[in-house]
Amino acid sequence: MLRRVDSGVLFMLASALISAFNGAITKILAEDISALEIVFFRNLFGIFLILYALKHTPAKLSGGKFHLLFLRGFLGFSAMILFFYTITVIPLGEAITLNKTSPFFVTILAFFLLKEHLSRRVIAALFIGFMGTVLITKPFAMSFSYVHFLGVLGGFFAAAAYTTIKKIKDIYDSRVIVLSFVMVGAFLPFVLFLLAGYVDVPHSLGFLFPVFVVPSGLKIWSLILLMALISTLSQWLLTKAYSAKNLSVIGVVSYTNIPFAIGFGWMLGDKFPDILTFAGICLIILGGVFVSKK
Repeated sequence: MLRRVDSGVLFMLASALISAFNGAITKILAEDISALEIVFFRNLFGIFLILYALKHTPAKLSGGKFHLLFLRGFLGFSAMILFFYTITVIPLGEAITLNKTSPFFVTILAFFLLKEHLSRRVIAALFIGFMGTVLITKPFAMSFSYVHFLGVLGGFFAAAAYTTIKKIKDIYDSRVIVLSFVMVGAFLPFVLFLLAGYVDVPHSLGFLFPVFVVPSGLKIWSLILLMALISTLSQWLLTKAYSAKNLSVIGVVSYTNIPFAIGFGWMLGDKFPDILTFAGICLIILGGVFVSKK
């Protein structure tokens, strides 16, 4: 059993490192293409990878709730575009930390939608996580950022997508669920690109309607392909990590992608977190640890 836990920890550490590295690639790509294009190409390549996997080993579960499958895809796309956009405009460590609020939202949604019990420990964890988010976004100071709000909203959409998976995991093959995510995540950006020239939106929503520009150069296409491949690898490592029995330990280890992200961000020119931001990151990690041990 110890070996299984240890292997799970190693798989999660590798997944966390690759996930942070993927965020760094996104930040580099954002210098040449929009966040929506990054989402589009990431999911487009993902479609071919999942279709290949399904061709090799066909799905066995029958399905039957297509509306929930589409909802999972829509929520997943919403979470991804908000996450990728925040990566392009705020430090990488902050963006990933705000996205890590999703376990708190999962707990809240599970309470209201799935009628799961909230213990005092979990309530305390939610409060700690909320205080950490407040310290990062600084809502009572001049440095309050709309982008930080989008980062937290992305965490909420990610949690909603995870909660939806609980409803369909027993009727749809996991690869089909992922396929729905990447297909919707490629189709919706395509529609938004078509609408970009015909809609007039506030600047705050401009990231959803960028003009599509075909990427040029070997560097950009190499990074797009690398991002698609390592995203798939990260998901596989994540699945292997959660196959271990001690999920509470694995859940705690998943937060190591935050210091990894801070390190990659610093190498790319991000400022090191100030004292309030650093304290907020620590509180979110602490709250996540408590939630993981519920």
